[in-house]
Amino acid sequence: MTHTEKKDLYEVGEIPPVGHVPKNMYAWAIRRDRQGPPQQAMQVEVVPTWEIDSNEVLVLVMAAGVNYNGVWAGLGTPISVFDVHKQPYHIAGSDASGIVYAVGAKVKRWKVGDEVVIHCNQDDGDDEECNGGDPMFSPTQRIWGYETPDGSFAQFCRVQSQQLMARPKHLTWEESACYTLTLATAYRMLFGHRPHILSPGQNVLVWGASGGLGSFAVQLCATAGAHAIGVISDDSKHDFVMSMGAKGVINRKNFNCWGQLPKVNSEEFNDFMKEARKFGKAIWDITGKGIDPDIVFEHPGEATFPVSCMVAKRGGMVVFCAGTSGFNLTFDARFVWMRQKRIQGSHFAHLQQASAANQLVIERRIDPCMSEVLPWADIPLAHTKMWKNEHLPGNMAVLVSAARPGLRTIEDAVEAGTSQAK
Repeated sequence: MTHTEKKDLYEVGEIPPVGHVPKNMYAWAIRRDRQGPPQQAMQVEVVPTWEIDSNEVLVLVMAAGVNYNGVWAGLGTPISVFDVHKQPYHIAGSDASGIVYAVGAKVKRWKVGDEVVIHCNQDDGDDEECNGGDPMFSPTQRIWGYETPDGSFAQFCRVQSQQLMARPKHLTWEESACYTLTLATAYRMLFGHRPHILSPGQNVLVWGASGGLGSFAVQLCATAGAHAIGVISDDSKHDFVMSMGAKGVINRKNFNCWGQLPKVNSEEFNDFMKEARKFGKAIWDITGKGIDPDIVFEHPGEATFPVSCMVAKRGGMVVFCAGTSGFNLTFDARFVWMRQKRIQGSHFAHLQQASAANQLVIERRIDPCMSEVLPWADIPLAHTKMWKNEHLPGNMAVLVSAARPGLRTIEDAVEAGTSQAK
């Protein structure tokens, strides 16, 4: 396998000799003075390649996943990332596939040349939650590539060693780069909050069933022998959700009970309840009369939360990881306290959960649902598409050091990069 000579900077798509860390790298950098829409905020710069600490790893990024936190980082809302990590520039990107190029002195599990995918949870590792508890409860817990400046939209990224997992070799670089954040989040939501653990035969209402999170929730239900009822906003997404293993699909546009809860017992509330009951009946048409969802898989938040809290079964759980339609959540408390329902917040996942989810991909039980792949030059455009909700169902990927889609090995990548350079 022939590599290019050792240089201080390589063109994007050129693969440096394995283990050779160049002095500089190309990166899509965000700076405070240009925060705004992705195509304004993200600009290509040549920056120093990261230096790593004893427990850190440097990874040559082959491809990266696109998530909404890249949009937030560019816009500088709801908070500016520069107020979090205090660094002069920010490289976004919280999903990646790549090759280990350098390891810190204390790293034992990984070596130069290993092919990896990366999960985005970091912590300092030195408190009780990281040692016998739940690392997601650590006061030092942070999301790599959003709350840290060294994400995946660059030739090299810097991560903690516990963020690495084995790459599913049957996937392309871009397929293996697109799924970890959404899959691990969905996995913890369904398996991480005892005693409400997804079990065979249960029913799960999945909001946004054609999106990145939802498509994995549907597949996890199918893999576990549970029944997913997918909610969509457009009938064109019906077949996709059913193909992921859903038991049934409901189009929310056929109902008018969305948004914040009207004042209880007002006329608007009575109209709202009629529509909510219609929606509940649509669930029963799939599950059977009187059978409510054991778990409601939530992330839209403001628009859907009142209905979610009504339709969850007695003693069931509404679990949510976001508020994509707004953060001011409302619900009729009577449905929650009298029927003893649980409302559970959930945030990303720790290594054990991310690794269990990744194993399902390695075993080909879960499909990464890659919707589209864009080249390095279009990384800001990919974020604009996500920001404006113009992206296809599933998970979006972008190429970094992989010169073209469809490559599966480092040999493929070296060859493609060499031919591109000519």
